Amino acid sequence: MKKVTAVFWITLAITVSLSIVGAIAPNSFERISASIMSLISAHFGWFYLLIVTLFLLFCIYLVFSSYGKIRLGKPGEKPEFSYPSWFAMLFSAGMGIGLVFFGVASPVNHYINTPPIAEPGTREALEDALRVTFFHYGIHAWAIYAIIALVLAYFMFRHEKPGLVSASLESLFGDRMKGAWGKAIDVIAVFATIVGVATTLGFGATQINGGVAFLFDIPIAFWVQLTIILIVTVLFMISTYTGLSKGIKYLSNANMGLGAALFLATLILGPTLYILNSFTDTIGSYIQQLPYESFRLSPNDEGERQWVLDWTVFFWAWWIAWSPFVGIFIARVSKGRTIREFVSGVLIVPSVVSFLWFSAFGISGIDAQNNGADVAGLPDEQALFAMFDQLPFGMILSILGILLISTFFITSADSATFVLGMQTTNGSMSPPTTVKFTWGIIQSAIAAVLLYTGGLQALENALISAALPFSIIMLLMIVSFYKALKTDKEKSQQEP
Repeated sequence: MKKVTAVFWITLAITVSLSIVGAIAPNSFERISASIMSLISAHFGWFYLLIVTLFLLFCIYLVFSSYGKIRLGKPGEKPEFSYPSWFAMLFSAGMGIGLVFFGVASPVNHYINTPPIAEPGTREALEDALRVTFFHYGIHAWAIYAIIALVLAYFMFRHEKPGLVSASLESLFGDRMKGAWGKAIDVIAVFATIVGVATTLGFGATQINGGVAFLFDIPIAFWVQLTIILIVTVLFMISTYTGLSKGIKYLSNANMGLGAALFLATLILGPTLYILNSFTDTIGSYIQQLPYESFRLSPNDEGERQWVLDWTVFFWAWWIAWSPFVGIFIARVSKGRTIREFVSGVLIVPSVVSFLWFSAFGISGIDAQNNGADVAGLPDEQALFAMFDQLPFGMILSILGILLISTFFITSADSATFVLGMQTTNGSMSPPTTVKFTWGIIQSAIAAVLLYTGGLQALENALISAALPFSIIMLLMIVSFYKALKTDKEKSQQEP
């Protein structure tokens, strides 16, 4: 533990304290988190919409500006990975528990239970269902990741700064980022990462519970979810101990294989032509409605406005809280890319993968609903398995689905322990195993406490609350990054 910084101890104290309070007084903890979330949603929903759209517009600007030629590394430095390898890793980053959890649940819910505008179950609701799902998992979401990854990669590989959020602000605030203010910035980044990862782990535990409940009549209960968390914690600790080159590599390959197998099976066994037609049609409506959806808050329609807060604001907060973790991963594999290559790849490739995934799973779920299966009447964590139940080889697909969620669970937690270890050891690329183990236990404890205090609603409350302060830091990162870009360009023009 000699390498750890003050950021480690401060964040550890905060998360342990919150875990203890949540375990001792779950009702009060849930009530307080719900109040904070309601306050933020009601008063800052506009802020989330504006800031995420700003991230996207800045990314588009970089693609077409003269800055797009600048490399994330020294001048002339070549990319570390080939295009196929890089795209494969972006694909891997884009596939996670969220896609599996919401792959069926989101489109079916928007069609039957929570359509944004149209009457439930109508043709208009069906078309809106897939379009708004594309919106929540499309280029806006990946612009959030791109901003964090781009700024970190630029300062890490071009200016040889440590991989810390505070280090990316030095061009704006100077040496103050090496003192108390810098530590405060890194504490917020680490805490947002912990809550974001813990929320995703909570979703994973509930969906595994939902799957075994659907298949084997095991109850949906906290004690089952806690057991799942404990088992997976042991597994990802083993993976963490073996190191990135072994455990995480093998599990990532398993994710890719299982994810591809489930997607192809759903595409082939489901309503194939309907899926492909819906994918193509929804791409068009997504592009057409993108400006409107980017700013839609509906201040004069309380029901529609609440839908935006419950869905769009929640997803924007999720991506922001998750962005330090995913951003560092993307930054690590993007050394040597030009800014234009980087932004184009990060925005487009994972978005298209997500669109294909939701088309296959969402349309198959809607088709099952229209043919008599009550997919919409089940909890979100069981929607995937209800859809599989209507397909040939449904039991096999459901078991593969549970395995996929489990491997995503393990790889997410394993990768997050490395990122958290790096962020709390001054950017070390080889954080001590004890530090990674500590963060692994903390992640699992937070996920368990959040589930204990209020299930998925408590997870959502914590997520939206943690994302707000980090979104302000992201704004400062853009300003710092742009200032450094201008300085570098001026220097290069002055050189003979």
